[in-house]
Parts: sequence; structure tokens; C-alpha cells
Amino acid sequence: MKGVILAGGIGSRLHPLTKITNKHLLPVFDRPMIYYPLQMLAAAGIREILIVTGGNSAGDFLRLLENGEEVGCSIRYAYQRGEGGIADALRLARDFAEGDRICVVLGDNIFQDSLLPARQAFENQSRGARLLLKEVSDPERFGVAEIHGGRIVGIVEKPARPASRLAVTGAYFYDETVFEKIARCRPSHRNELEITDVNNMYLAENHLEFSILEGWWTDAGTFDSLLRAQQFVARSRGVHDILGS
Repeated sequence: MKGVILAGGIGSRLHPLTKITNKHLLPVFDRPMIYYPLQMLAAAGIREILIVTGGNSAGDFLRLLENGEEVGCSIRYAYQRGEGGIADALRLARDFAEGDRICVVLGDNIFQDSLLPARQAFENQSRGARLLLKEVSDPERFGVAEIHGGRIVGIVEKPARPASRLAVTGAYFYDETVFEKIARCRPSHRNELEITDVNNMYLAENHLEFSILEGWWTDAGTFDSLLRAQQFVARSRGVHDILGS
């Protein structure tokens, strides 16, 4: 299985921190943000990885990570022009995937749990996709999965009235049909190709499974969530008095 990390975008919600660098190169406690998805994939045995990035700081990833030996991975790179959404970035991984199954991680998502159980569950599926879900207090900020009878019956992006508190996190497992599904996507009202549309295509085929995360999870795309990520990681390293908490 191959891994894809999506690390593009301009990080406008973190301006001016992102005025001169990509947000995925900002520090989260003791290392650059991009290290966390890389190390999570490597720990799950996924070490052949494509990083999709863009903007003026794209070359900084190569200077930082080179070919990946330092982090135990083999890294390739793809360049995304503009901001076309998660699915638009993922389509650039088609040649890299070469028909293999892939694990896709958003570069600003940080997880406490290992990916290995979800990877093993996905490998036991004959086909389809698997999402990682997490119960959150503010589901209206995320894509939200509605579950009935142990199955996903619907996913709505940033709903005003969420059907559950189960957010779709930024880690996805897909079979080789994901790229055909992306090709069928049409731009949303945000003029982006939405990953929720791809997930709903798998749902319509009855080939969408899920795993529930038990540990903490956060993105790091806003000032609040970046601070939260710093606190989670610090406490996981035994630093319990960060910011006097």
C-alpha cells in the first residue's frame, strides 16, 4: 500500500505565519507539522509516499525531507497549481498509485491513534474505501457521517444541523477506483472538487466502511487548532505544564 500526503493550499487562516512558508512546515511542538503524517504512515508500514504540495514554498519540502531517508520513507513529490480542493490534489497521485490501494492523509491532521488497525481492516475489504471517524463537540465544522445499523448511510459537509457528532477525519483508505470517481466530480459552490463527493460515490456503491478513533485528533489549520495540536503533542511527550496548564 502506498501513502499520499496532501500538503498544498495557501494556509490563509494562519496568515501571517504562512506569508513566507507553507503551513505544513510550521512547528508543532518539536518538529515540523509534515513530520507527523509521515511518521504515522511509516509506523503503519506505509513507506512509499507522495507529498502533494504547491505555492512558492514547495521546494522547501525537498530541502527539509530530501528523499525521505531520515524519516524512514521513500518520498516523491507532486505540484498542485492553485487550490482546487482535496479531491483535485489527490488526482495528481494517479500515476504514483499505479493501481495500488492508497492511504491518504491531510498534512495538517495529527492523530494519537495508530493507522495500523484501520489499514488491516481495509486490507480485509475486497474493495471500496474506509474512513476514520472521530466523535467531536463541534461537528458542524467537518464532514459528518450518519451511522445506522453499523453502516454509514450519509455524509454531509459542514451541516448546519449535524445528524451525528462523528466527524470524518483527514485520513482515508481508497481502492484503485478512487481516480475514476474523482474524474466524475464536478466543482462545488466553493469551486473545488470535494472529497465528500468521492466518499458518497463509494457509499452509493455500498463499498464504504469506517473505523472509530479512540485517541485525540485535531487538524492544525487555524490558530486555535494549531495551539491545540501543540498541547496534545506536548502532553503526549510528558510535558504537562505547557502554557501553565
